Amino acid sequence: MRSKAIKLLAFRREIQDRLALTEDENAENTSLVLAAHALKKTKTWILAHGDYELQDKEINTLQNYMTKYLQGVPLPYILGSWAFFNRTFKVTPDVLIPRPETELLVEKAIAFGQEKDSLTIVDVGTGSGIIAISLAASLNHASVYALDISNAALAVAKENAKNHQQSRIMFVQSDLLSPFRGRFDLICANLPYIPSQKMEKLPVARWEPRLALDGGASGLESIEKLLFQAKSRLAPGACILLEIESSLGTQALEIAHLTFPGAKHHLIQDLAGHDRVLQILLS
Repeated sequence: MRSKAIKLLAFRREIQDRLALTEDENAENTSLVLAAHALKKTKTWILAHGDYELQDKEINTLQNYMTKYLQGVPLPYILGSWAFFNRTFKVTPDVLIPRPETELLVEKAIAFGQEKDSLTIVDVGTGSGIIAISLAASLNHASVYALDISNAALAVAKENAKNHQQSRIMFVQSDLLSPFRGRFDLICANLPYIPSQKMEKLPVARWEPRLALDGGASGLESIEKLLFQAKSRLAPGACILLEIESSLGTQALEIAHLTFPGAKHHLIQDLAGHDRVLQILLS
C-alpha cells in the first residue's frame, strides 16, 4: 500500500534538483525526457499533467533511470533509442550514439544520389544503420549495402531497418570492403577516427564501443585502409563521403590526394565551422 501520493511535477523537480548538483545544463529537459519515456507519454503530455499521481512502477522506473544517468550512462542508452534525420532509431551499447554531425554526410549523399538514375551504395561501418536506412528511405532507386565487422551492431541495424520498413538493405558482416569485388557508385562511412592516445581522455570511451571509436595512432587507420580498398571497387563518376575528426581534415585530405590523385577532393564543414566530411569525386 502506498503511504503517500507523489505527483509528477514534484518528482520532476526533485530530479532537476539532483541533476543541478552535477552541473547538468539541460536538467529541465533531461527530467522531461526521462519522465516521458518512463510514462510512455509525449513531452507535451508531461508538461500538461503535473498533478498526475505516479504509480509505484513508474516511480521505480524513473528512479532507475536517474541512478543510471547520475552514474554517467548516456541518455540514449538509458532510453534505448535516439533521433536522427527525422527518425528514431534503437541504440544499445553495441553501437555508437547517433550524432547530428553525421546528418551532414547523409545530406551530401542524398544530393549526390538524386543526380543519378540508379546507383549502388555501401555504408561501411554501419553501426545502428542510421546512414544506410536514411539513404534507402530517401533514394528509392538505390541498391544499399550496410557493412559492419560487429555482428552485435548488425543485429541492431537490422532491427532498425525492420522498424523503418527498409527491407531492401543488404546487411553483411565484413571488415570494410574485403569480401566485395563489385563497383559502387557511392561509399559512405563513419569509421573510427579518434586517435588512440585521446581515447582515455574522452567520456564517450567509457560507454560507447571502442571498436567504433579508436582510429589507431593517427586516427585515420581505418579510413586509409578503406580508401586503398575502394580504388578497385568504384564505378566511373563515383563518390566517397567520410566523416572525420575535426582536427584531422588536412591529414585526411593528403591521404585522399595520394590515393585518388585524379579525383576532386573537398572538406565540408559542419555548422560549427569544423572540418567534418571528406568528399572524393571521381571523374
